[in-house]
This record gives sequence, structure tokens and C-alpha cells, in this order.
Amino acid sequence: MANCDVCGKEENMPYQCRRCNGTYCAEHRLPESHSCPGLNEWNDPDGVFDSGFDDSVENEGRSFSIGTGPGGPLGYFRGNMTYVFLALMWITFAFQFLIFPTVGYPTFSPTWINVFTLNTANPLYVWTWVTSVFAHGGPAHIFLNSIVLYFFGPVVERRIGSKKFAALFILSGAIAGLAQVGATILTEPGTFVPVLGASGAIAAIMGVLTVLNPNLRIYLYFIIPMPLWVATLAFAVYSAFVSVAGGVGAGGVAQLAHLTGLGLGLLYGAKLRKDGESAPKELQLGGGGGGGRMGGPGRGRF
Repeated sequence: MANCDVCGKEENMPYQCRRCNGTYCAEHRLPESHSCPGLNEWNDPDGVFDSGFDDSVENEGRSFSIGTGPGGPLGYFRGNMTYVFLALMWITFAFQFLIFPTVGYPTFSPTWINVFTLNTANPLYVWTWVTSVFAHGGPAHIFLNSIVLYFFGPVVERRIGSKKFAALFILSGAIAGLAQVGATILTEPGTFVPVLGASGAIAAIMGVLTVLNPNLRIYLYFIIPMPLWVATLAFAVYSAFVSVAGGVGAGGVAQLAHLTGLGLGLLYGAKLRKDGESAPKELQLGGGGGGGRMGGPGRGRF
């Protein structure tokens, strides 16, 4: 719960302006309703109220441009890193299984592996610290990770802002992958293990949300209702048990990467909570009731 910066009204689910980072009620949530200083950053302030059309439409089709402003097609991703990351995941997936094989680099070939995976053979290929976060091992892997990110990413992004959310996602994903690779090198020297997937980053998001609101009601596998803290605890216990029983990569899943991402999220969530952040008590999809729903944890490596 927070107070509107304009009228002081208490709001259970306040709006945070992505431009000035102020907190507002529904009546003052639009930039023009609270005299947002961010309006001055637009190259064309009038574009805030524009329908997206411009005079070039009348220019007999001589020019074409992709609009990135409020009325353009790419404006949908402005200030919305959750959807940017979802798009990058699926674009990377297309490169993995369509484009690279077509141009002569088959799936799981050395070049493919060194582009898309963070692996024990070449852990210092720094580009893979990022590309491996967006790459995935197959349709089920990316589908499950996309579901969790789609439902819970916007909640965390709205609370902490797009820049901090982007840093959380990329850094936690990279550190989780490095932890998995480093542990494998130490415990199983000489073993080749490629790691990929956004599971570590998504576990960090879940960790943040668990601290901010542990009683958030979710539906595991779209069926089983439970508080978020129960799902997070079960996830952590399972990953820890499998790691101890079968090793850090038991079952072909990067269990340590999951635990690392979750741990980073819990620590960052604790910091946010100390700073007075909060999260909604229930996720609602569309206009209907009911809690937000999530799929199971995605696979973290082959």
C-alpha cells in the first residue's frame, strides 16, 4: 500500500511511473495527469496524445519508418523489459534451431555450443555469459520459462523499475550459469557440461517476489493453489536434495544454477523489503478473479 504523490490517496496497487518513478493512484497514473517531467524527454511531446499516424502517410508512400514512440509498434516494448526478454528468448531460439543449422552450423556443433552455451570447456567466452541466458534446450524448456516470466516478470518489474529489473535478470542469469559451470569444473574435472536457459534468472525473480509477498496465491501447473512461499520452498528443497543426492547437474538439470538464482533473488528481495517495497497480494489475469498461474521450473542445461 502506498500514497499517491499528487493527491495523497492510499492505493493497494499503486502505479509507478516509468519516467519519473513517482507513485500514483489510478486517477493520476498517466504522465499528463501528474505533470510528469519525463514528458519533456520526448522529441515530440505532442506524440503522447498522437494516434500513431503522421504526415508521411500522405507522402504517396515514398518513405517508411518503424515507429518506436507511443503510437508505434515497437512502443509496446518501451519500458517493458519483461516482454523484451521474452522476445529475445524466442528470437535466440529461432537462431539456435532454424537459422544456424540453415547456414551450416548444425545444432550441438562446436560453433553452435560456443555461441549459445556457457560451458566447462570455454567458461571465459564472455559473450556466452549473456547468450546462454536467452538460449534454451528445446520447446518444453523455453515454453515453461516463458510462462513463468510472462506472469511474474511484470509484477517485479513494476515494483523495482525496468532498469533494475533488467540488471537483475541478466546478472542473476549469468552468475547462476557461472556457478553451475564453476562447481562442475571443481567437482567433476574434465567433464564437458554446456549450460543454457533463463531458469536461474527466473528463479531470481521468484525469489524477489517471495520476499516481497510470500503469501501471494498462485496455481502450480495451472491446477494446484498454494502460497508462493510454499512453491518456492518446495522448489529449493527439491533442487538441493537432487544436487546432494546426484550431483550439481543431476538429471541433466542445472540444479545449482536454480539455487544460485533463487538465492540472489531472496537477498535482493530482502534489501527491497528493508527499503519499504511491497507486492500485490494476488495476481489477477484479465478481468476475472483468481490467482496468477505458473508452470514448473525450466531445465537449466542439457
